[in-house]
Amino acid sequence: MRFLLDAGVPVSVGKVLQSAAHEVIYYHEVLAEKAADILVAEIAIKNDAILVAIDKDMRKIGDRYGRHPRLAKLDLLQLCCSEVSAAKRVDHALDLIESEWNFKMKKLPRRFWFEVNSQYLKTLR
Repeated sequence: MRFLLDAGVPVSVGKVLQSAAHEVIYYHEVLAEKAADILVAEIAIKNDAILVAIDKDMRKIGDRYGRHPRLAKLDLLQLCCSEVSAAKRVDHALDLIESEWNFKMKKLPRRFWFEVNSQYLKTLR
C-alpha cells in the first residue's frame, strides 16, 4: 500500500506505516507548504496513494467532491484522534486497514474510506 501523509499528520504515523512495509510519501516531499486541499487530494490520486489526513477539512473535501470526476478515486484514511495518539491508533488498526484495502481492491471501482477515532474504527463501504 502507498500512503500520502497530509500536512499536520505526525511523522510517527508514517513510521508506523513504513515499519509494516508500506510506502509513505510525506507532504513536504511533493507539495509546497499550505497547498490547497483539493491539490493534495489530486496528488494522492495521481500517486495511487491513500491520503492520510488528520484535519476535518479533508473529510469535507472528500464528502463534497466524492462524486466529482476529479476526486471520484480518492482513497482516504481519516484520523479523527489527537496527534499524540495517532500513530498508536494507526498501529492498532493496521490489520483492519489492510483488510479493508484488500476488500476494496477486489471490488473495483470502490473507494477506500476508513476513519480512525480515539474511541472506534469506522469503514465506509
